[in-house]
Amino acid sequence: MNGEIRQRAQRFAELHRAGCFLLPNAWDAGSARILAHAGFPAIATTSAGIAFSLGHPDHDYREEQSPDDRVDRDTMLHRVREIAAAVAVPVSADLEDGYGEAPADVAATISAVLATGACGGNIEDFTGDRAEPLYDLALAADRIRAARTAADAGGVPFTLVGRTDVLLVGGSLDESIRRANAYLAAGADCAFVPGAADAATVGTLVRELDGPLNVVMGLSGNALSLDDLRELGVRRVTVGGSIARSVYRQLLRAARELAEQGTFSYADDQVSQQELNDIFRRPAR
Repeated sequence: MNGEIRQRAQRFAELHRAGCFLLPNAWDAGSARILAHAGFPAIATTSAGIAFSLGHPDHDYREEQSPDDRVDRDTMLHRVREIAAAVAVPVSADLEDGYGEAPADVAATISAVLATGACGGNIEDFTGDRAEPLYDLALAADRIRAARTAADAGGVPFTLVGRTDVLLVGGSLDESIRRANAYLAAGADCAFVPGAADAATVGTLVRELDGPLNVVMGLSGNALSLDDLRELGVRRVTVGGSIARSVYRQLLRAARELAEQGTFSYADDQVSQQELNDIFRRPAR
């Protein structure tokens, strides 16, 4: 692991020690370059956005999903590598459930992501199975423990995030707290509880968790601002696939206008060729 990546990893780890920072999510090298150009200190990937860009659905349990529909680990890590190479800021990888149930599978994923240049990553307890949408808690903690061991073996301060999807599958806040604390105890540096978006829920999580909290905004309209979240004590804020979905919203509007009306008003609201060229000509930052 070269010294530059080590320095990025150290800077990224330090962001989690105090204050609150916004970590936007990219899905390809171009989106990563634009986010870095905007001045963010680090970038995360979005597995949903990457899946959409490859013509795949996101990992889900609401509909039956063929294994062939899911983006495989090698493909996902290839995209993570492209994103990390495109920017000079730290990159954290959305690694879904670690691409396998067994702790050894998760450890192998962490070992592989270390070679992409990423400085951190999420491991979630979501299975994608309608009948059992979350891994058993003991197994889920073992998976985080295996991820921690693999990360430490890499010799860099890899920031491991333990994500619990309890709230997204209709579970209780108490269960979210129990699981998040178990993942922190197993070696996660930060807990991630998607679905926590109101002040009361977020405030409870900050008080009850034994480590830093990541929340995701943009799943729907949220009244809370970054300043609000900072005041509540949140350490890290991501936006998941929401930027990618907003971009695809514009693509759908343009496609429907062209197909159904044969008009071109969508082009009245576009980034200029010159602006994009200027951004992509500049050195990565």
